[in-house]
Amino acid sequence: MSKAIVLYMHVHQPWRVREYSAFDTAVDHNYWNEANHHSGANNARILRKVAEKSYFPTNAMLLDMLNSHPEFKLSLSITGTFLEQCEAYLPELLSSFKALVDTGRVEIVGETYYHSLAFFYNRAEFDRQVALHAKKIKDVFGVTPTAFRNTELAYNNDLGRWADIHGYKAVLAEGWDSVLGWRSPNYAYRPVSTQNVKLLLKNYKLSDDMAFRFSNRGWAEWPLTMDKYAGWLDAEPDSPLVNLFVDYETFGEHQWADTGIFEFLRQLPHDWLSRPEHTFMTVSEAADSVEAKDYIDMPHTVTWADTERDLSAWLGNRMQQESQGNIYNLSSAVMETGDENLISDWRRLTTSDHPYYMSTKYWNDGDVHAYFSPYPSPYDAFLYYMNALRDIKYRLMQHNQNHKG
Repeated sequence: MSKAIVLYMHVHQPWRVREYSAFDTAVDHNYWNEANHHSGANNARILRKVAEKSYFPTNAMLLDMLNSHPEFKLSLSITGTFLEQCEAYLPELLSSFKALVDTGRVEIVGETYYHSLAFFYNRAEFDRQVALHAKKIKDVFGVTPTAFRNTELAYNNDLGRWADIHGYKAVLAEGWDSVLGWRSPNYAYRPVSTQNVKLLLKNYKLSDDMAFRFSNRGWAEWPLTMDKYAGWLDAEPDSPLVNLFVDYETFGEHQWADTGIFEFLRQLPHDWLSRPEHTFMTVSEAADSVEAKDYIDMPHTVTWADTERDLSAWLGNRMQQESQGNIYNLSSAVMETGDENLISDWRRLTTSDHPYYMSTKYWNDGDVHAYFSPYPSPYDAFLYYMNALRDIKYRLMQHNQNHKG
């Protein structure tokens, strides 16, 4: 029986709000840490730093792996905000991603353009952001997504039905124990109340071994060698899939080069393909090739973040809830203006990273949130965000006054 690794990586950078004060409101409509602002995190600087450590070396290595192993394949999701920053600051980085897709063995998975939580607040805006993303992917890469992942793998039965209605071959989700029960994530499933779409579930234990535990010297399995890992990958000989879903920044940013993570990834296709029954598949190929083992019922939203695997990373406190309630309450008014700059700024503020930076979680999850945040505290993140939101409201008021009668 053949067995395929489905390697899926997610690529994203948000437009981070600069230290936008109350005195900037109604005066300066630039929220995004551009070069003329020296305070706070600068988006261009962060992109270049991560590109040097992660994107460029990973892309170069993956291209070499694709050229060396004709059976090697992978899937990527790339947000619209990441593509915007590449076009603005690092067009050569975008070219290196195009080179991967041009091999014909790298699938682009669809998602929301702005990496937003719109599915849970405004379905019409969610549909618009998905359509914007599909158009951007077509324009940049010349392909149309046939598989879908929601922001942070946030999934429930409603999303499964949505993906089925919209003709996707597959939708991705976390293979969380409380949902799977006795079942394994190493099969294809079908969401309840759907006819055609397949559900591919992340094998979070094997994915997180690579993404989070690889360099942890306190981990009982450290160091993780490819021989050991390949044995774990093949532990269920009768299962058709191993779904390894990770952030792209795993390689070089979350796990630094000196941990050996690049050599580990480079070895993966060589060791895995040494057995004739082993192969790689893209997400859509797996959906086409593997029959659904069972139906999966996920009435409550499951994500791939934090120990709870729910939306609490983004909506767990009053600051997060207020910020997201406020931003989506403006949706209709912003859309009605037809002002492309205003709409773009508003949509950038729907990116889920903003409420993530407002998290007040502690212990291990809190450490992760703090690592990704460019702000001194969650309260600063909230303050700058709400100031930007006030400026959006000011611009709305100005637009309405200028277009009276």
